[in-house]
Amino acid sequence: MNLRGKVALITGGAQGIGRAISRELAVCGADLSLADINLTRVEETAAALAEETGRQVLPLKMDVSILEEVEEGIKKTVDKYNRLDILVNNAGVTRDGLLVRMSETDWDTVIQINLKGTFHGIRAVSRVMMKQRSGRIINIASVVGLMGNVGQANYSASKAGVIGLTKTSARELAPRAVTVNAVAPGFIKTAMTDVLSEDAKQNLLKQIPLGRLGTPEDVAKVVAFLASEEAAYITGQVLTVDGGMVM
Repeated sequence: MNLRGKVALITGGAQGIGRAISRELAVCGADLSLADINLTRVEETAAALAEETGRQVLPLKMDVSILEEVEEGIKKTVDKYNRLDILVNNAGVTRDGLLVRMSETDWDTVIQINLKGTFHGIRAVSRVMMKQRSGRIINIASVVGLMGNVGQANYSASKAGVIGLTKTSARELAPRAVTVNAVAPGFIKTAMTDVLSEDAKQNLLKQIPLGRLGTPEDVAKVVAFLASEEAAYITGQVLTVDGGMVM
């Protein structure tokens, strides 16, 4: 994908899927703002990506559950680059546990970051993109927002909410040529899946028709497509990157 001349802000961009997305967009030519709640981590990632790709990378400390921090990060991005073309709402957390034992704190934390954080990003960037009369907003959902998962009532609810928010935002922003889509990863090979036992991994693989876990790069390439001009006529959609789990 050709993203030269574009500017992208990625929340949760310092590690895992967020880092892979950031790298892919930079390789495609975009300059970046990377946002993460851990300033040291995001500064290290930003420096590494700038050196590897030759693109400008602005590190931002951001708690997406706080609207003022999201607005400030977007302002800093526009002040530096004079535009903002792509927002990837990737920041998210899990606090797994069976519903009957789930604490209110664990429920609230996941909803605040995963769902309310996405709302903050869309709300704050909309003014910029509507004024530009162009933009791409890509929300990272999950297949569990489509199918549910035992022990993840809070996470499933947050990601189902992200999908609904995506579709409504897409309808509201379409008149200004701003597209809003969601990517729903399935089981992706990350630090979290690396610690699973071999039996647990085999049970996961039985649910995946393609017979392998996804990689962060699998997700990143779909995000890059949705960020590109090739996806200009796609909005309000949920693209699953799951090896065929949800059909």
